[in-house]
Amino acid sequence: MAESVKEEKERKVTYRDTLKSSDTEEHIDLAFYRPLGYAWACLARRLGVTPNVITIASIFLGIGAGIAFYFNELWINVIGMLLLVWANTFDSADGQLARMTKQYSRIGRILDGMAGDLWFATIYVAICLRENQTSEFFMAHPWLIWVIAVVTGLCHAKQAAMADYYRQFHLYFLKGEDGSELESAEKLNEKLATLSWRHNFWQKLVLTFYTKYTVNQESMTPAMQRLRAQLHRSFPDGKVSVAFRREFRRQSLPLMKYTNILSFNWRCIALFVALFACMPWLYFAFELVVLNILLVYMIVRHERICKRLTQRLSEGEFKA
Repeated sequence: MAESVKEEKERKVTYRDTLKSSDTEEHIDLAFYRPLGYAWACLARRLGVTPNVITIASIFLGIGAGIAFYFNELWINVIGMLLLVWANTFDSADGQLARMTKQYSRIGRILDGMAGDLWFATIYVAICLRENQTSEFFMAHPWLIWVIAVVTGLCHAKQAAMADYYRQFHLYFLKGEDGSELESAEKLNEKLATLSWRHNFWQKLVLTFYTKYTVNQESMTPAMQRLRAQLHRSFPDGKVSVAFRREFRRQSLPLMKYTNILSFNWRCIALFVALFACMPWLYFAFELVVLNILLVYMIVRHERICKRLTQRLSEGEFKA
């Protein structure tokens, strides 16, 4: 009996260790996706499956879901919904397995981001083809839904990129470099310079796209970049004071709920509602209106936080 209690405690600790942090985890993830992801991760560890293999499997599931959303039959759409949920349990599992087995890699992080992009690219195409065959309005203006989809896709990419960037910045101060995947375009460019197109073609190609992705994130957050520069001046050894870490967390924590809304779960809910209503185009409207308003609000709020903290640092506060 005592032995089983001990095993149960160890299992729970192991599960908690696979989570990023209580600050950044979303409620739906904690209640549903993380437990299922942990089960998949444990099975994968026993079978010797790597995180990247799980990510690739999630790509096929997500693409299958998108194809199912093309059809105008609700039962096929429901199958697609289940496939998309399954894909996201794998998306959770690959990160949990990486934390469980310490199999971290930049390639894995890039592949993980690409997986979601491929899911939604397929979903967007499916919605466009479906609307052009079932909606009288879009049948009369077939080009319009494609324009809306492209604009929505660009907005989606921006929303997801900024949500991830703010989350990683928060984790950097909460857990340090080991607990965050925060990147610097300057360091990525230095790494790029060491690679050869002749001898490291694929690695350099992937890193080139990832560097541009990071440059875009930094261009959207000028006040954050000034704060990072000030941190280097105030703490040249890289050891940011506990006082600053606590103050940043206090101000940044209320914004984490917005990064979660801009992530998968609420998009998924909006998509499923649109499909049940037999009006898939409503999903595009949700992303273009609701999520863009939320994105702008989040950026403005975060930039103000960074400006205030940069000023306080320059005045000598938060010394170690």
